[in-house]
Amino acid sequence: MIKVLLILHLFVTLALIGVVLIQRSEGGGLGIGNSNSMGAFLGGRGTANLLTRTTAILATAFFALSLSMALLTRGTAGVGRSLLDTPASSTPAPAAPAPAPAPARVPTN
Repeated sequence: MIKVLLILHLFVTLALIGVVLIQRSEGGGLGIGNSNSMGAFLGGRGTANLLTRTTAILATAFFALSLSMALLTRGTAGVGRSLLDTPASSTPAPAAPAPAPAPARVPTN
């Protein structure tokens, strides 16, 4: 069940990203062309209304799917553990460097 919801959530997320990117912002953005004629498909006010409604529907679906997946997986992760609670690894510590040899004594007569 979770896998199906997760895949559906992925599709809704990608669709929401796509719809938001094709909306026309104040600066033009990635909006669909500059066709302001009355006969143009997705032109003028029709584009804004369609994309606004689509965004609202996808955002609601995204929120509902996120909430439902969070509620379905609640308590299934097991006991939370910290990295600090795990024992240290059993690798040996690096050996200390060998002491430098003493300088050779020069015999004096």
